[in-house]
Amino acid sequence: MLHLLFSVLCTTLIFIIFKLFDVYKVQTPYAIVVNYVVAFTVGILLYGGEVNFTQLSGSSWFLGAMGMGVFFILIFNLMAKASQVAGVAVASVATKMSLVIPVVIGVILYQEKLSALQITGILLALAAVYFTSIKEKSLTISKKSLLLPILVFIGSGIIDTSMKYFEERHLAKEEVAIFSAMVFVFAALSGFVFIGFKSIQGRFKMNIKDVLAGIVLGVPNYFSIYFLIKALQNEGLSSAAIFTINNVAVVMLCTLLGILIFKERLSLKNWGGIALAVLSIILVALF
Repeated sequence: MLHLLFSVLCTTLIFIIFKLFDVYKVQTPYAIVVNYVVAFTVGILLYGGEVNFTQLSGSSWFLGAMGMGVFFILIFNLMAKASQVAGVAVASVATKMSLVIPVVIGVILYQEKLSALQITGILLALAAVYFTSIKEKSLTISKKSLLLPILVFIGSGIIDTSMKYFEERHLAKEEVAIFSAMVFVFAALSGFVFIGFKSIQGRFKMNIKDVLAGIVLGVPNYFSIYFLIKALQNEGLSSAAIFTINNVAVVMLCTLLGILIFKERLSLKNWGGIALAVLSIILVALF
């Protein structure tokens, strides 16, 4: 349960940092590339074994880590854009509504059993995510503004499902650190390709602020994944319970921190959403 708590805290910190990027005019794409280099470095330092890339390339999870790395940087840029355009709460909601995807896959693929109370809790979690994020003035939503949340929703669901798959089928407990590091190094390499194109076009303007922002982001980013995979290895809770608790807790915490740090105002529906979030966590975790 402690691993899950740390994952929630680290993921929440990522959304807050994204918001601060906008405040301090950080060039997000460049900071994200630096962030992945930092995350990879942290993973290598945490890994107790010898790093042999020739041997690692023969691992059953290696190609999957490569694919996830490329996908990570795409979704991360979308998350950053959503945080800056729509706000921290909306961005976290778009990401965390995706909990339905790994939950459904867990039940179908891994034959996980859910009690009636847990199913009720998951449904309440979805309602909580909606009511926590709804804005009083946003009664009409354009198709253009829906695109970012939809893409983040689908992408986040695929990432969570992939992590569960590799944890279940391919990863030993001692390989979590190096697997996470490999995902991040491939994300970093994808980012360098992006920087290469910018350089060719003569539009590469990275500065020290972008580097420092990437360093600040890289540490919680690594540990958000590391602790989530560790939590999934806990046999005390199903993956459905873990993803539900993790996602709803992040939404709730992002919303509360939005009030304290960015002076965001909550409506009665928002507070109702927070109450539903607490109830859903209790139902999923305890039953």
